[in-house]
Amino acid sequence: MDVYFFDCDKTLYDYDFHKRLPMLAELGGVSQYRLASRWWAGGFERAAEIGEYATSEEYLAAFAEVTGASLTLEQWQRARKAAMTPIPGAIDALHEAATLGTVSLLSNNPIPFRDSLPVLTPEIVDALQGNDLVSAVLGARKPERRIYTRALGRFGVRPEDAILFDDSAANVEGARDLGMHAFQLRRRHDGFDTDGLVAAMRAFAGRER
Repeated sequence: MDVYFFDCDKTLYDYDFHKRLPMLAELGGVSQYRLASRWWAGGFERAAEIGEYATSEEYLAAFAEVTGASLTLEQWQRARKAAMTPIPGAIDALHEAATLGTVSLLSNNPIPFRDSLPVLTPEIVDALQGNDLVSAVLGARKPERRIYTRALGRFGVRPEDAILFDDSAANVEGARDLGMHAFQLRRRHDGFDTDGLVAAMRAFAGRER
């Protein structure tokens, strides 16, 4: 069985933190500086991405305690979604990959992100069929070796039978170091190189065994 792992941000969806932060500040009634300096610069989001908070409720409670901004999950979703723009060619590629093997997310994100996928990623959630691997569940972030071994273990697949599509060079190299196939999606002057992504996907599907 082949597995096609897709990163989310800047791979399936363009992502702009500078759209998210102002909305979070407005919804939470605090300054952007307070949010950025206390939560993100303070390392709390990174901790959340490796599983510090087991539920969305725990995440939001910690967010309120650290920043003073009390948010509902729906408000968190509004700000997150405002920063996300679908990349059509990459989303089409995921749907094609679903006809060739198993598709899964493999994304550095906290639990609220996974819980919010039907709201944030309606274009792909059905094709994923519940394969929503985020770093918070796997207890490690890309490009750590153990996130790849744990993801592969979820599907019982060998590294050589899996491919990762990701915008990060470090994440791509981490996958290749383990023996996985990988493709780095780069942004060009006219958009993302989704043609290259599709070519890499089809080459992987048609490789000699």
